[in-house]
Amino acid sequence: MINMGDTKIGSWRNLALKCHRGLPVKFRLQFPQLALRRRLGQLSCMSRSTVRLRSWPLSILYYILPFGALKPLAKVGWRPTSRVTIYKSIPTRLLSRAWGRLNQVDLPTWLRKPIFRLYIWTFGVNMKEAAIEDLQHYRNLGEFFRRKLKPQVRPVCDSHCVISPADGKILHFGRVKNCEVEQVKGVTYSLETFLGPRNWTENLSANRNEDDPGTYQDALVTKEGNELFHCVVYLAPGDYHCFHSPTDWRVAHRRHFPGSLMSVNPGVARWIKELFCHNERVVLSGEWTHGFFSLTAVGATNVGSIRIYFDKELRTNNPRYSKGTYNDFSYVTNNNQEGVSMRKGEHLGEFNLGSTIVLLFEAPRDFTFNLKAGQKIRFGEPLGTM
Repeated sequence: MINMGDTKIGSWRNLALKCHRGLPVKFRLQFPQLALRRRLGQLSCMSRSTVRLRSWPLSILYYILPFGALKPLAKVGWRPTSRVTIYKSIPTRLLSRAWGRLNQVDLPTWLRKPIFRLYIWTFGVNMKEAAIEDLQHYRNLGEFFRRKLKPQVRPVCDSHCVISPADGKILHFGRVKNCEVEQVKGVTYSLETFLGPRNWTENLSANRNEDDPGTYQDALVTKEGNELFHCVVYLAPGDYHCFHSPTDWRVAHRRHFPGSLMSVNPGVARWIKELFCHNERVVLSGEWTHGFFSLTAVGATNVGSIRIYFDKELRTNNPRYSKGTYNDFSYVTNNNQEGVSMRKGEHLGEFNLGSTIVLLFEAPRDFTFNLKAGQKIRFGEPLGTM
């Protein structure tokens, strides 16, 4: 029996001679541990980005191949790149821009019904609620995603002060504690990282703790006896994609965070900590009758476009904006000291495909949510009572 190692010690002539004489020759592959250890040592001297680039193909195979086919690699010091790292490395912004352009391509009239019916069947769209039910009316996928509803199918609740701004699923809600907000149960993100530095409050009423505001959370609470609350509404691809004003309030400031466009599906939200802080988002902040109020539209994969109807300057998923920065814009001017006044239920903006709305607001301590995590909710339905 001949090992592959014999080819390093002996000569190829001996091997050919055995084959010529008809002697049995059996090859046994041995795992080249020493060579692999040497190669891993070389990798350790490379830059981190180079190592990741070299190890990604193996990491992808590690998670795809059955029966742990690449597990022997771990015994000699190789560790697969994490699934989260691999997912974060996908150019979701570029892909979303490409998808956005594809959505604007007009479909032939004969192709519209088959395409839209497939989408309706896949995501459970209720076209009976659409203002225009004729599928041939929608020239492209973008128009279909942004379809309007019949006015009577979403009555706005008059007896409650805060309503759902959109159709979707309630991911989480409750009081904000320890300056952290839950995106789904057990997975949190920092309030300050999500909203950014608190320099926009100069457009709001003076804080009661201006000399010593305490924590970031305390500084947002402007009235004695109030607390900070939050609610997260996830819009699935089949949902109505416009969002509305959840209450009567005035919008004083807009902050745009360019960022990633990872999926905000609840499964991914459980998987990636601070997902909402990584993704592109638009934070609208201002005041309502009980103090601070904010609505944040969080982008997602294929949802590079977040549109605010009264803000013509906003451009999202734009290559000129780099991740890790933010852009501020004040709606309070010399000619308009109040900012932008919004009425409960008024059209506010729209997404493409699906995404998430995060409400953060202060309210009296007796404010109570009438919700259950995971429940479906429609625009206009109440969120809570006082």
